[in-house]
Order: sequence, then C-alpha cells, then structure tokens
Amino acid sequence: MSDTSQTSPTIVLDSVSRWYGEVLGINKVSVDIQAGITGLVGPNGCGKSTLMNLVCGLIRPGQGQMRVLGQRPWDNPALRRRVGYCPQFDHFYENFTGYLFLFSMLRLHQRGRQWAEESARHALEQAGLARDMNRKIRSYSKGMRQRIKIALALAHQPEILVLDEPFNGLDPVGRHEFMSLFAEYAREGRTVVVSSHILHEVERMTDRILMMSNGYILAEGGVREVRDLLRRHPFHVLIRTDKPRRLGALLLEEDGVSSVEIENEEALMLTTRDPDNLYLRLNALVLEHNIRVDLVTLSDENVQSIYQYLSGKEHH
Repeated sequence: MSDTSQTSPTIVLDSVSRWYGEVLGINKVSVDIQAGITGLVGPNGCGKSTLMNLVCGLIRPGQGQMRVLGQRPWDNPALRRRVGYCPQFDHFYENFTGYLFLFSMLRLHQRGRQWAEESARHALEQAGLARDMNRKIRSYSKGMRQRIKIALALAHQPEILVLDEPFNGLDPVGRHEFMSLFAEYAREGRTVVVSSHILHEVERMTDRILMMSNGYILAEGGVREVRDLLRRHPFHVLIRTDKPRRLGALLLEEDGVSSVEIENEEALMLTTRDPDNLYLRLNALVLEHNIRVDLVTLSDENVQSIYQYLSGKEHH
C-alpha cells in the first residue's frame, strides 16, 4: 500500500453528532481519513453504520461539519457518483437477474448503455458471479447476495468505497478474495472504509483502525497502538487442538497465561494479557511437542468485553 501520510485526508469529520430522535447515533466525532484502507470496528449498535451513512450523504449531521473529497456530502448528487456503498442489509429487485440489477442501477449514472453493460459485467466478474449473472436474485444464496452488493458498490469505480460488514455470509475463500480486491483498490490511491465487529478480520487488511463504542471514537491509529491500550484487559483465546489437556498444561507454565479451561476433547479456552507473546510461544510449543492446532481465535465474548472495557475507561 502506498504511503499516504503526506496527502490531504479524503474524509474529514469535525465534532460531528447525529441523533435519531432521542437515540444517539454518533457523538462529537472528529476524525480524518486518508486514502488507503481504514477499518471501522466496534460492537453492533456502536455508531459504525451512522458514520458510514454520513460519509455517503444518506443522512446529514445534527451538529458539526464534515467534508468528503472537499465537499459537503449531504444533498450532493454529483459527489455520490464518486462514492460506492455496500450497506449491511439487503434490498434488491428479487425478480431481476444479477446482471439486469447492476445494469439498471448503472444506467442511472447517465454515462451510456455501453458503459453500463461493460461495467456491470466487469463488476460481476470481480465479485465471482460471472457464471450466475443471468440467475434471478431471489435464487441467490446469502453469500451470493453479499457478493452482488459489493459488485454494485464498486461497479462504477468510485474514489471512495464504503463497506458496512461486507464479509457477512461469505465463506473463507470469499473473504480472502475480497480482502485482496479491496487492497488492490487501496493501492490505486482510493479510500476504502470497511466496518466489522471483529477486530482480527479488519487487522488482516489494514493497520489503520477506528474503534467505536456508544457513538464515540474510543481509539484511533495502528492495531498495535490499540492493543497497547488493552494490556490491562484479559484476552480470552479459543484454541482447537487434538491434545487440549496436554497443550493446556504446557500453556499454564507460560508467563502471561492466567487460566486455562478445557472446553471439550477438541478445544480449550485460555486467558492472557499478552496475546502477541502467547502466539509466539504457542508456535514453539506446537512444533516442539508435535501437537496439531486447527484454530486460534479470540472468542466473540472477548471482543464485546474489550469494547465495554474501553468504553468504561474512556467515558465513565
């Protein structure tokens, strides 16, 4: 990814707040987002979608100022043509084929029939739907529906790509394919904002993250910087292995591992305050003692507890 540290930000929010009646969406958010990939992480309901809708000009700020590519995004049709958006939830013309859906949406850009045809086919190929473009969307699986949403977001080659939970419903192969595609977009100098409630999912794409909770930006910067904020908070790591009792006993002898629980005959859960060191030692132990490990991941409950911990630390 090219260095964008010396370029002007493409998205700027200055003390932006947004409410839905008495419900808070985001509160006094100030942030600059530059070209490249920026990950937006936080639990469901933390304000990620509100921030993305603001960037896309779908809603207007209640307070504060914002600029996207130097312009106000609200009530700005010309700017919307430069932004691609993949929403979290589906909304299709179910009786349209995948190709007809994309073609029809692209015709709204008023750039000619040939451009719409070529752009639709290219986007469907990028999204892995070339063989299924003539099937009706109502027959698509959940993963295929997710793919066509992403295809629509990138079909017109936008300068800014906004992706709200784009990996929901995708299998591991699909996730890898789209991570590579988004990285390619970023290398071309575009701005990609991608949200997830799973930290390590975003970490695979970028080191630049914004962590949100309860409408606030809790942490901003590199993943390592954010992890440094969490050193006092215990991480719960799930490990799937063929020898959970043997591996658990070995890990209990390691510095930084405070507890180990055997989940079943194929998995264990451990608690640590230094996950980076744990991963290094785990590799060494697995090789030294000939133990097979199929999965190492943070538990979902742990991810939620991290947000709760930071939220309380920052705002109470």
